[in-house]
Amino acid sequence: MNENPTPAPPEQNRNTDPALPTSRRELRAEAAIADPRPEPAAPPVPSDPDQVVASAQPAPPAGPAGVSQPDFGPANPPLEAPAPLDEGTFRAIREPRRQGLALDGTWHQISTKYVVSQLVQSVFWIAVFLIAAAVVSYTTGEVWPWIPAGAITLVIVVSLVILPRQARALGYMLRGDDIVFRKGILWQRMVAVPYGRMQLIDITHGPLDRIFGVSKLKMVTAAASTGVEIPGLTTAAAEALRDTLIEVAETRRTGL
Repeated sequence: MNENPTPAPPEQNRNTDPALPTSRRELRAEAAIADPRPEPAAPPVPSDPDQVVASAQPAPPAGPAGVSQPDFGPANPPLEAPAPLDEGTFRAIREPRRQGLALDGTWHQISTKYVVSQLVQSVFWIAVFLIAAAVVSYTTGEVWPWIPAGAITLVIVVSLVILPRQARALGYMLRGDDIVFRKGILWQRMVAVPYGRMQLIDITHGPLDRIFGVSKLKMVTAAASTGVEIPGLTTAAAEALRDTLIEVAETRRTGL
């Protein structure tokens, strides 16, 4: 017995079915309808105008990822200078025409007697060279000994002319962590010596220096290039500065 099979329904073409989405735009629209997301709320407007100015300022640049910025802490305030440091010294330090580094402290200068002491010593050496030239010239009957004696005398006289300007350009500053020494007019030099690196503080003075009451203070560190010599200090100023530096150096060295 033959049975007629029931014919299968024809397949619908998906491309022609209007119920199914046919493009990516429609798929995205249906996804947005199925999962609605609230729009981001606008940032609140501050009522204080100072907050508006603060928020308008750019944020500081962040460091590299994973690297923490070092925190050195607040700088130490400048040291309180003993009273003898400014007794009998020049009143105004000679500054260069072009402003250099801005330092947080007060410049202290050397004694005015330093110029008189150097003048007397220079005159003494000029007399020595001239007497030696005269003796040699009288003994040999020649005039050539006056040539080197005259050249040396000329150099000493020129140095004496600029000596007061050089003396006014000498100065030192007691900062919170180091002492800064500066000198020179045309060729300027500025050296900073940390208190914790000082190994030796020495005071020297020659025969004429003792007569005029001036001394030279020398600070020695581990590096020979950073050693500093401060000439022309009064005896009281040199001793007070030495005691201050030794006391501060002990505290700074303990903290290393």
